Amino acid sequence: MSETKSYKELILLPTFEERFEYLKMSGSVGEITFGAERYLNQIFYTSAEWKHARNLVIVRDGGCDLGIADRVIHSKTYVHHINPLTVEDVLKRTPSLFDPDNLITVSFRTHNAIHYGDANLLTPSTPLERSPNDQAPWRK
Repeated sequence: MSETKSYKELILLPTFEERFEYLKMSGSVGEITFGAERYLNQIFYTSAEWKHARNLVIVRDGGCDLGIADRVIHSKTYVHHINPLTVEDVLKRTPSLFDPDNLITVSFRTHNAIHYGDANLLTPSTPLERSPNDQAPWRK
């Protein structure tokens, strides 16, 4: 696969796990994306042009996480840029900002896992196994 990633390549991968591996960025928490120019990113994401592109991608992907049909997103839906944006992209309004081949629908959890490169963020932690009186520690 090429260095620049694309939706066309992504959809050739049949499983959610393979798609995640293709997209993960292995970033670090607190890493600056836009720094002092963060306001540009915020202006971009409120533009009518972005909202239109975003809606088209959500419809294309059926509102499913990473476009996998059996992974319907039941909470807020995000549209992720497959190739990260730069300040220059936003300032010059490059085509990659709105290109459906650079966009994929994701859930909040998947979006964070992609950015931090951590598959552990994809699934909720294992529920605690309950036992009688486990909420009454003084009754042990």
